[in-house]
Amino acid sequence: MTLAKAHIDITLPVVDLERAKRFYGETLGLKLLDLPAPELASEMAFFEAGEGAQFALYRREEPTKADHTLASFRVSDVESAVAALGERGVVFEQYDMPGLKTDERGIAEMGPFRGAFLKDTEGNILGVVEG
Repeated sequence: MTLAKAHIDITLPVVDLERAKRFYGETLGLKLLDLPAPELASEMAFFEAGEGAQFALYRREEPTKADHTLASFRVSDVESAVAALGERGVVFEQYDMPGLKTDERGIAEMGPFRGAFLKDTEGNILGVVEG
């Protein structure tokens, strides 16, 4: 058994599940999926992203702290994605450090990649990366 060809999904912890569901569903525009076990509705939420990927949120009492990007959405045009999300109220992070400097829109040139980073309602860092 190898994982080289296995599909991978993302699971993030959240303290305020309802607030996070609104952010991922309304602000980011992901489709909320039906739960396989409806009795888990107060504890979890599943969203559909591109190419069959699923994005899961689970409620926990204490926040977690990750100071790195937990997930990235690959887009064909980062400038358009940043502009569209900005119109929905998304604020992109500003970085000025070796190897990562963003412009006024929050877009960074990272070698062959261009990307921008935002925080969700729980402080999780998400990327929007062109490529």
